[in-house]
Amino acid sequence: MIPAKVKPPIPLEVLNQIDVRVGTILSVTDVANSDKLVALAVNFGDHKRTILAGLKRERPNPHEIEGKQALFVVNLAPRKMAGMVSEGMLFDLGYQDGITPVLAMPETPIPDGTRAG
Repeated sequence: MIPAKVKPPIPLEVLNQIDVRVGTILSVTDVANSDKLVALAVNFGDHKRTILAGLKRERPNPHEIEGKQALFVVNLAPRKMAGMVSEGMLFDLGYQDGITPVLAMPETPIPDGTRAG
């Protein structure tokens, strides 16, 4: 695989606006009427959120990520998809490059809600 070209530079102020945090995936449930979305119940330490992710086509068993920590973008505006509201975005690796995505996760457990950056 040839790596994708690096995107154009952005100001540091723009990068600092993105709030990426660690959360533990408590459960994964199917989203009715969607052939790709699952709902992740995620613990961020001081609160829990529902985050929708297109994992049905990417993983034979999306439930295998239950109990794992991963990185999430938490300051996106809530977005309605397939009749449900997503309160963030799973930050995974590989999808944009056409390979089977994997979780972006800490190398050792850390407190839920810990910020990246």
